[in-house]
Amino acid sequence: MERLAIIRNWFVFLVAFSFFMVFFKAFDYSVLSAGGTNSGAASLINNFVNNLHTHKPNHSLDVSQMFNQNASPDPSVDIDNPFTDHDRANNLTVNKNTTLAARTKRSSDSCKGRYIYVHHLPHRFNDDVLRNCSVLEKWLDMCPFLTNLGFGPQAENSEGVLSEKSWFTTNQFLLEVIFHERMKKYKCLTNNSSFADAIYVPFYAGLDVGRYLWGYNISMRDSLGSDLVKWLAQQPEWKTMWGRDHFFVSGRISWDFRRQTDSDSDWGSKLMNLPESMNLTTLSIETTSWSNEFAIPYPTYFHPSSDNEVFQWQNRMRSHNRRYLFAFAGAPRPSANDSIRMEIIHQCLASRRTCNFLRCNSGGASRCDNPAEVIKVFQDSVFCLQPPGDSYTRRSIFDSILAGCIPVFFHPFSAYAQYIWHLQRDYWRYSVFIPIDLVKDGFVSIKQVLLQISENEMLSMREEVIKLIPKVIYADPRSKLQTLEDAFDIALKGVLHRIGKVRNNMKKGRDPSNGFAEENSWKKKLSGIGVEEEWDHFIDTSMRY
Repeated sequence: MERLAIIRNWFVFLVAFSFFMVFFKAFDYSVLSAGGTNSGAASLINNFVNNLHTHKPNHSLDVSQMFNQNASPDPSVDIDNPFTDHDRANNLTVNKNTTLAARTKRSSDSCKGRYIYVHHLPHRFNDDVLRNCSVLEKWLDMCPFLTNLGFGPQAENSEGVLSEKSWFTTNQFLLEVIFHERMKKYKCLTNNSSFADAIYVPFYAGLDVGRYLWGYNISMRDSLGSDLVKWLAQQPEWKTMWGRDHFFVSGRISWDFRRQTDSDSDWGSKLMNLPESMNLTTLSIETTSWSNEFAIPYPTYFHPSSDNEVFQWQNRMRSHNRRYLFAFAGAPRPSANDSIRMEIIHQCLASRRTCNFLRCNSGGASRCDNPAEVIKVFQDSVFCLQPPGDSYTRRSIFDSILAGCIPVFFHPFSAYAQYIWHLQRDYWRYSVFIPIDLVKDGFVSIKQVLLQISENEMLSMREEVIKLIPKVIYADPRSKLQTLEDAFDIALKGVLHRIGKVRNNMKKGRDPSNGFAEENSWKKKLSGIGVEEEWDHFIDTSMRY
């Protein structure tokens, strides 16, 4: 009996095994016949990858639907050679290769949270603006400054003031071009806007309006900017966050885009007052009090190609012999009643042995347009005076930092409320502040204030200034810095952080417009310094100098 039971059990096992083998062969044959010579597993994987690659996202998703998708940045993009195939002028190469390996690296994606989509604007919004470069500025032919990717001609260095290479005669209004060229080489570009963490709008707003600021009516000044926001609002990318994930860069101060009236005699365009613009984040060389504006450094003359060039220049500025206590490079503003330029020049000239004055001509060729002249004056001085000029800020601020010269500010809106991403909040570590009213009324001797700073304090402040150098320069996009973050990197980090916060608020059901674009936000921009109450009168009486 026992032996019969064993035989019966083996018989049942063999029958079951035979049925299993028949089923397996049938399944295997169906896969092989569908996949040709490929294995069944390979065919299934290929079909899966192909479906992913050909999937087109629905750009008209409702915001609530979008955040339920939990979409991740598209890892199929070759981030060393991303493509935007609609803009050949941008020289961004198309790469359509898709691999399973690329798609399985989501958790280790170095670009996670940093993907940028570049809008493919019609050329009239950027490239065509540059075609008539000789009329971009009323008193200056801008064509030579567009060479070398917007850096301008190589700077002359006959006296050896500058380092051997990477110095250019860069125009202060070409930030739009410089930023755009860097963006073309940005590591984390994506061709799929639904995977982007931010969307860049390469509109040359400053160069456009600069053509029409003098002698043109408001329709000319407003035309291209109005067309730009209308174009944006019609794009599918706009609807996902109604533009709050979009940003653009202006090479002029924001005041040039905040015209208050529709009178031809009023200054600037109304671009940034348009309803659509209130949903954009704007980066410019100087902001107004609106909270959707962020200041980033003016372009300087130094555009290094390697970390080592930066380190060598920093060491050179540390050891440089500084013969003057303080310096000023500029011209008076006789038509500006509230300007302290004349008082500063008077005090500097009265202290010839301790103050180095570089007079800038109001027109024509100027020594202040020569990089070697400017850097020489600043690197020979311990402190550099940075009063307001035509507006609160000056390009000279960054020239002085580049030369290791400690900036002296007279108004908190010249730097402390402006470059909140690039300059440290504990401003007393790298700069000196002297209230503008005390200088204007003749109550303060600038020389005496600076003489009261001890040698140790001065050395410590200079070191902080020299540490800032990488943060205020725009590196050459034809190469790559390895360990340093420059002004471009820091600006993008700030944009991504801001947009990320808005996106998180939308996920939580909060109104994304709250705090996004608010006027009179000087206090907010000055927050974190710890002495805001001392500057209330600057906010209450804010004006242009």
